[in-house]
Amino acid sequence: MKLNIDLLKKICEVPGAPGFETPIRNQIIKEIKSHVDSYDIDNMGNLIAIKKGNKNPDGKKVMVAAHMDEIGFIVTHIDSNGFVRFHTLGGFDPKTLTAQRVIIHGKEDVIGVMGSKPIHVMTPDEKNKVAKTSDYFIDLGMAKDEVEKLISIGDSITRERGLIEMGNCVNCKSIDNRVSVFILIETIKKLQNIPFDLYAVFSTQEEVGLRGASVAAHRIDPDFGIALDTTIAYDLPGAQPHEEITKLGDGTAIKIMDAMTICDTRMVNYLKERANEEKIKWQTEILTVGGTDTAGIQRRGEKGAISGAISIPTRHLHQVIEMAHKEDISSSIDLLKSALENLDSYDWNW
Repeated sequence: MKLNIDLLKKICEVPGAPGFETPIRNQIIKEIKSHVDSYDIDNMGNLIAIKKGNKNPDGKKVMVAAHMDEIGFIVTHIDSNGFVRFHTLGGFDPKTLTAQRVIIHGKEDVIGVMGSKPIHVMTPDEKNKVAKTSDYFIDLGMAKDEVEKLISIGDSITRERGLIEMGNCVNCKSIDNRVSVFILIETIKKLQNIPFDLYAVFSTQEEVGLRGASVAAHRIDPDFGIALDTTIAYDLPGAQPHEEITKLGDGTAIKIMDAMTICDTRMVNYLKERANEEKIKWQTEILTVGGTDTAGIQRRGEKGAISGAISIPTRHLHQVIEMAHKEDISSSIDLLKSALENLDSYDWNW
């Protein structure tokens, strides 16, 4: 399958920090509105698109969630010299902030750079200390009065880095989780006949606690659930085989568990069966730290949902150089499409 790289680039580069997802949500609506039966936006900002099943006498519902927020920051202070202080929205390794450009979304978008104390004037102790986010500030190249004409406390901040192709991979900020947004959009466009009603949820605020998906699952009360998210590909120099979790190019990953969810064995086996039937390359994922929208989908509905996840192996997560393999992305689209179109063919009894 040839990927629509132009669409993936657009989806990855549109801003949307947790709680500030309007720009990316509007972009998604443009892509899906002619391919679904209806859509709406709930009070959490989740975009919920519905595609009706063609043989669904029992009113079965399947929820597929891809969170559309990206890790970012929020403005907390503008000092007397115009430098901006910030708080993180999502998990950051502080050392990855060094020498990066960001965009502050104020009255207009303003480019800034992450600054910190120059190494030339650090004491020996400071040079050896682990960096903290509080060591950084944002330099806009403007005086305080100029900054305050454009920027206010509470404005969101996202990272500035465009998508490029590198060999058989794509590289960008916000592959987590815009690659899954892309996968869900492309799957919606390709679906032919689905047996059960599909609730495609582009969820909010996942990076700060799975907030949007939990609310959406409570409302939808799905019978089945599939989360789409990135996972760690630790196939890097120095990694031991038991540490790799997943590897780029080894196929889409079928989640068995993460730190917040033990996936329903029925869904795990079903996804494996579909992948084998369709000759889709796949690998397993056991992630002993972190969590995804799978947890919210599985547990927030009234009766719980038969839930699992399709994960996209990604190197350098939560950096501006996140990398995913094109074939793994294609395999993820193929597996999700097959899973949705054949849900009624599997024996879901215990």
